[in-house]
Amino acid sequence: MMGSAKDDKDRSDDEEPQHAVTIANPFAVSKFEVTFGEWDTCVDYGDCAQNVSAAGWGRGRQPTINVSWDDAKRYVEWLSRMTGKAYRLLSESEWEYVARAGTTSTYSFDGDESVLGDFAWYDLNSNDRSHPVGEKKPNAFGLYDMHGNVWEWVEDCWHDNYLNNPPINGSAWITGGDCTRRVVRGGAWNYVPDALRSANRSADSTGLRSLNLGFRVARTLTP
Repeated sequence: MMGSAKDDKDRSDDEEPQHAVTIANPFAVSKFEVTFGEWDTCVDYGDCAQNVSAAGWGRGRQPTINVSWDDAKRYVEWLSRMTGKAYRLLSESEWEYVARAGTTSTYSFDGDESVLGDFAWYDLNSNDRSHPVGEKKPNAFGLYDMHGNVWEWVEDCWHDNYLNNPPINGSAWITGGDCTRRVVRGGAWNYVPDALRSANRSADSTGLRSLNLGFRVARTLTP
């Protein structure tokens, strides 16, 4: 079930109506947000933007920040060429599916907001910066930092809500809406717990680079 349940006290209009999605095709998703170590390999090949700032927080295992949606698309195109496999960004519904990891609760873990810090970097524990990937607990699918650390770009154009026939097969919603803005998910190191909820959604301009914007990769699995 995608979107907020009616008993979610923090639900927003853009998370409604809750609706069923059936993922049509199996897919893989990276355990971690793309790191600067991985990004810099693409830079070394001459295929990704140079001089992407890490804000003085280090590179290596730090999640890539200051990358736009356009930058993220360029990275997955490079990765696809290098590996011969079709890497891409997640769709928004795929992102929520893997973030929930089989749960229907506000977050992807048993318990309430009081244990959020075990799973996420956010405004109360981050010391005003991002942190190396994988330092917090994973969700039940073995994925790290699905809540917090950095917002994650996904493929979809922005729509104000889930009315007007959103895809229910797991594909990205790239018709209608505002395609000059793309959806971001998961919240970030400088956001309050509400923004880290599994159903929470926001969007930014495709060219925006920010200290709290990153991404993770996916690929469709074929027989």
